[in-house]
Amino acid sequence: MDVLTRNNVEVRGRADGPLMLLVHGFGCDQGMWRYVVPAFEDTHRVVLMDHVGAGGSDASAYDPARHGRLDGYARDVLEVIEALHAGPAVLVGHSVSAMIGVLAAVARPDLVDRLVLVGPSPRYVDDDGYTGGFTQDEIDELLDTMDDNYLGWSAHIAPVIMGRPDRPELGEELTSSFCRSDPAIARSFARTTFLSDNRADLPRCTVPALVVQCRDDVIAPAAVGEYVRDHLPRSDYVLLDAVGHCPNLSAPDQLVAAMRRYLAA
Repeated sequence: MDVLTRNNVEVRGRADGPLMLLVHGFGCDQGMWRYVVPAFEDTHRVVLMDHVGAGGSDASAYDPARHGRLDGYARDVLEVIEALHAGPAVLVGHSVSAMIGVLAAVARPDLVDRLVLVGPSPRYVDDDGYTGGFTQDEIDELLDTMDDNYLGWSAHIAPVIMGRPDRPELGEELTSSFCRSDPAIARSFARTTFLSDNRADLPRCTVPALVVQCRDDVIAPAAVGEYVRDHLPRSDYVLLDAVGHCPNLSAPDQLVAAMRRYLAA
């Protein structure tokens, strides 16, 4: 299967510019970057993709063995970069795709120039000496609820993730995005996401990275962003004065400003 078709790849911006690949998080699609893309179209070759099962991707390409681990999604990302013959890339990953980006950079540092990690979490479940933000029971309950009633779960959890009750349209948009995802693949991706533990991969990453954290994020608390910062060997860190887990939608100006400062350094 053609890689660019599989992941519904869209290319915009300067044909001769450095490659910037934007990768969405769980339950989302490439449309979540629409407020960020225009800021870089004059300077970069901006590439958007959908994970298999999301957006306009080819859901028939889903492989339970490959996509049962975040490494499989990282392989997809690397294959997209290779197919464009334009690496290395500035790889921008939101939420779980931040860790997918780290795994891609560990596997092929020659294809990743820099990382921008938006709301990263190497482990969502609390552990001894580590705050992930959730107990194991909370994650089990979340996954069970998703299995029982995916659409109802989406309608309930999306506004919580967005964290902007003053802007209900954003929560509604995220709910719609969840509901457009293939439900079976989404449930599997949720398990792959929320049961992952990639803490040991952070020190293996030699690529420079910017860690972007919102000051109040129910999915990735501040302690998680600080942990990622402290365990990535070549990281910078910025704390946005923003609420929620999706600053690409709720605070795009702040996110763009942070990215521009980092890329200009």
